[in-house]
Amino acid sequence: MAKSIHDTTLLNNGVKMPWLGLGVWKTKEGEEVEQAVKAAIRSGYRSIDTAAAYKNETGVGKAIKESGIPREDIFITTKVWNADQGYDSTLKAFEESRKKLGVEYVDLYLIHWPVKGKYKDTWKALEKLYKDGLVRAIGVSNFQIHHLEDLLADCEVKPTVNQVEFHPYLTQEELLAFCQEQQIQLEAWSPLMQGHVVQDETIQALAQKYKKTPAQIVLRWDLQKGVVTIPKSVKEHRIVENAQIFDFELSPEDMEKIDRLNKNHRFGPDPDNFDF
Repeated sequence: MAKSIHDTTLLNNGVKMPWLGLGVWKTKEGEEVEQAVKAAIRSGYRSIDTAAAYKNETGVGKAIKESGIPREDIFITTKVWNADQGYDSTLKAFEESRKKLGVEYVDLYLIHWPVKGKYKDTWKALEKLYKDGLVRAIGVSNFQIHHLEDLLADCEVKPTVNQVEFHPYLTQEELLAFCQEQQIQLEAWSPLMQGHVVQDETIQALAQKYKKTPAQIVLRWDLQKGVVTIPKSVKEHRIVENAQIFDFELSPEDMEKIDRLNKNHRFGPDPDNFDF
């Protein structure tokens, strides 16, 4: 059980990944993303999650460099966008991301969405980047069980991570069980339901009980489910608050209360019906 912001999960290739990170989706390039990343690093975060599609890799790289924390102490995740999928185009896209981030290597490189007919060639490119030492770990994002089974059937390197929409209204129990069985670390994007957690009565009641915010309740639930979580915020006080989840534990009964909120409701696109 994660007891501090510096605690890590061990990926299936032996790489350590922090349980908590900062997500920078929809965070503007330049000042906004630079300040958010610096605030997170000051607060003890050591994992930053970006993507080519977020168009803020340059700011992320700049903030990490200016933070004064050694590069090897920061875990950087980025992702290849759908339009760049395919073998050669993925290698080219990676090089662009790497240059924008201003780093020699990336800690985790993910396929952003399972683009049909392309993600296997994209995966071969990721395997090459991994074997060449340009990435420390490779994984996927938004993959359902059937996509993972398809990839696992003939991949040379097993995905280390599957980053998906995961929150109390979309608990993805089968996918979580499948990933745990396969030793693929599940990671939650939009863990706070794009802000909707504050409106849920069950979560509000638990927040009062534990003297925590609704966001802290849900992020703690993620950790106790064994799910890496990357809440997004641009406000320093919120970034700090989101990290204050290591000094309490939800009881099994309260974990179940949150589990029961599942409605299979997505705030983001459905990986099986996404306009790629």
